[in-house]
Amino acid sequence: MVHFLHVKRRALFAAVAYLGFAAAAPFSALAQTNFPTKTIRLIVPFPAGGPTDIFARQYAIGLSRVLNQSVIVDNKAGASGAIGSLEVKRSQPDGHTLLFGTASNLALYNLMALKPQYDYLKDFTTVAVVGGSAVVIMSNKESPQTLKALIDQAKANPTKFRYGSPGQGTYLHLSMERFLLESGAKIEHIPYKGSGQAKPALLGGQTETMVDALGSALPLHQGGQAKILAIAANKRSSLAPDVPTVNEALGIKGFEAVLWNGIAAPAGTPKAVIDILATATAKVLKDPGLVEQLKQLAMEPTDSTPESATEYIKEEMMRWKPVIEKTGLRIE
Repeated sequence: MVHFLHVKRRALFAAVAYLGFAAAAPFSALAQTNFPTKTIRLIVPFPAGGPTDIFARQYAIGLSRVLNQSVIVDNKAGASGAIGSLEVKRSQPDGHTLLFGTASNLALYNLMALKPQYDYLKDFTTVAVVGGSAVVIMSNKESPQTLKALIDQAKANPTKFRYGSPGQGTYLHLSMERFLLESGAKIEHIPYKGSGQAKPALLGGQTETMVDALGSALPLHQGGQAKILAIAANKRSSLAPDVPTVNEALGIKGFEAVLWNGIAAPAGTPKAVIDILATATAKVLKDPGLVEQLKQLAMEPTDSTPESATEYIKEEMMRWKPVIEKTGLRIE
């Protein structure tokens, strides 16, 4: 999680200053904007039940409490997050419609879409990067039970294995393709509309393996229905200490990937409104109850400001651009 943790450290001082401003005048000066005045709609551009949806619903509860206003989660899945993102882009820029996305639709879309319908940096204003969960590779009970065995068999039988992902062009899809590129194996990609559809396919044998976020995969692993073969992190997770890192399992050093989440508003949203949302988000992510809930889901909240979060997203774009070029992945 080196890159993700880097943004945490870099954002810390900026976040402290930001929260210091909020403490001095919590919402007094900013309240002149008269925000929020109605229910806030938090659009999640992925299906219900996946890791992003789970995080978004926990966040919505906290945001509603801090702002003393209703916050509803609205799942608008499709096109690797583009459908929901476009709806937010086209909404009134007043802060009452927000996007709760991932690297897939916030950082990768413009790099992968053949005919992009939005440009994140031009069409959105970042509120925060709020945290995420490490990427994992898992298999069903009938498939190889170690990552090395999976890769060895895939190399020996290039057409035998299939892996499921939450969709074409998603961060998880790209992470797996990067892994296959570095391991030298070939496994056919089967895209689904979210992790919620990919999991039954894995358990039912339509795919032999799957790429997911740790928090989403843990229940199947802990219940013995499937096995997580490796985690794309620099160390093992305390929630799954039996799961080796990709480096431990296969000797691929530095293979780290975190399915991070971010919050954005349409471009043109007043800065005072963004500041209110960012300050409220910082308060939500400091709540001990939320931190503990996310910990149990293997999700880690992080500190950021709108400025540091935007810089992090730019860095992610630059980090993944060479991978996209090497794999040749594109979204129709």
